[in-house]
Amino acid sequence: MTSDRFDFLTQRYSSLTLALLGDFCLDRYFDIDPNASEISIETGLPVHNIFRVRCFPGAAGTILNNLAALGVGRIRCIGVRGDDGEGFELQRALTARSGADLDGFITAQGRHTFTYTKPLLHRQGHPPEELSRLDLKNTTPTPAATEAAVISSVNAAEADSQAWIVLDQVDLTGTGVITASVLDRLNSLARRNPALPILVDSRRGLCGWPKVVWKMNAAELGRLAGRSLGTFSKILDAAGEMATSNQQPVFITLAGLGIIGANPRGVAIHVPALPVNGPIDIVGAGDSVSANLTLALAAGASLEEAMEIAMAAAHLVIHQLGTTGTASIIQIRKRLFG
Repeated sequence: MTSDRFDFLTQRYSSLTLALLGDFCLDRYFDIDPNASEISIETGLPVHNIFRVRCFPGAAGTILNNLAALGVGRIRCIGVRGDDGEGFELQRALTARSGADLDGFITAQGRHTFTYTKPLLHRQGHPPEELSRLDLKNTTPTPAATEAAVISSVNAAEADSQAWIVLDQVDLTGTGVITASVLDRLNSLARRNPALPILVDSRRGLCGWPKVVWKMNAAELGRLAGRSLGTFSKILDAAGEMATSNQQPVFITLAGLGIIGANPRGVAIHVPALPVNGPIDIVGAGDSVSANLTLALAAGASLEEAMEIAMAAAHLVIHQLGTTGTASIIQIRKRLFG
């Protein structure tokens, strides 16, 4: 890819409308000064004194952060928050993102706002050290009324969204946004719009998902393929076979080895990761890849071009410590072309 081609693709981003469907969560950072630690008089246990609280959109919200940093014109956010303090903070954080359209973002009574609370110790001269995370999740099925509201938001977004990203982040099936009914609606969306880029990613794997653009890691690919993929060539072959079977592109992330993309003809291409420089923090790298792959495809990029852009963005993100980072067009261009 040349710099002129990169500019041609990225100049189209501001005119695009993307739909972002899935589990939005609140990433809440507690920044701790270890020099201010003390012992509780009442319990005798250590006390961590927090000098700053930072709140960011997480999970699908991390994808939103990246899309906003890339200057997308309109991002239809379709998700659910609780009617609680965490939900207030999440709504406020989402509202601050350029291009975010929250008309399809639902407040559900009686549901927790999905929250990752991350205590970080800050020692001078050292990267931030994350202590045990504190999570707030739902463990009961998503109510039917909430499912219906999500599907209504999907219906509203179908007419004018030029690409979709779907993220299933929850651990327990049926407790988040992507329920069986929502998957059925996604399947009908894909059937009616076979050329529409719809990239999906699920932490529980994509078995039973509609045949759209699948993004997964090598272990998830092996489970779907039903066999061991112990070598690089086997991963390439399996990716090509899956893309041919689905008649949709497939992307396989390989951590420090980069990414593989396969087209519906079964041709698989590898784009290596860029070399790391110093300490890294991989949180948010996968979501950055999802955002950049989908946006580049929606702008008309080839699979290889989209992967080159995504790898540059991920390289920038992993070098941002103690936060879920993003990468702008200017930063990506500089990383690719100097």
